[in-house]
Amino acid sequence: MLDDPTPVPHDPAQPQAAPYRWHEHRNADAWVWACAVAIAAELRRDLARRPRSRLLLSGGTTPAPVYRALARAPLEWARVDVALVDERWLQPSDSDSNAWLVKQNLLRDNAAMARLESLTRPGHGMEEAVAFANAHARQSAAAAVLGMGEDGHTASLFPNMAAFDRVLASKQPYVAIDAGGQPGAKQWRKRISLTPNGLAYAQSRFLLIQGKAKLEVFAQALADGDPKRWPVLLAMQGEVPLDVHWCP
Repeated sequence: MLDDPTPVPHDPAQPQAAPYRWHEHRNADAWVWACAVAIAAELRRDLARRPRSRLLLSGGTTPAPVYRALARAPLEWARVDVALVDERWLQPSDSDSNAWLVKQNLLRDNAAMARLESLTRPGHGMEEAVAFANAHARQSAAAAVLGMGEDGHTASLFPNMAAFDRVLASKQPYVAIDAGGQPGAKQWRKRISLTPNGLAYAQSRFLLIQGKAKLEVFAQALADGDPKRWPVLLAMQGEVPLDVHWCP
């Protein structure tokens, strides 16, 4: 069950960011199941309208328990295509890849029949991988599940990274990213990431965060309002509200 929504602290002297809905949960267990139920509801609604549904997922340890809970949802998973919000330049078999994390945590139980679209493939270079991703991305997605780093990054869009303006202006759903010099990218500077244009194909958007530090980062992003400094704000552009799920 959701706790009563509590707004993130915001400085009224600063312009409010694009729309979001705040969902606060009492603990991690409540957070996991509320997130899974909310995502499953979007998939169920989409499957009732269309022959296949698409789900965009992020990597990272934070959403992994949500994916395990979501895998137990009684949906027609054989009609669900699971794609990635972003990927490190690693093969899907690499345990540090987002594809591996999603496969291990979601493609199990009831969701074992879902189809996973990896952003990287053996024998294909970066340019080919991006072209393949873009060829499959121009279709509506039931939901996009996002995370946020303590530097305010989301997907593989990092603060003040090189070519940030090019990425924002891109008409393509996915682009190659060079995250060199970004601490949040760690040792994986080469990446493929969803762009704001690609995110626009999602009918619903979820940001899954935990802990006081992430709460403070999100509040700072809202108060500042600069997406170059706080790329998570890009998830709140457009008419689709961002559902932010947080727990202590």
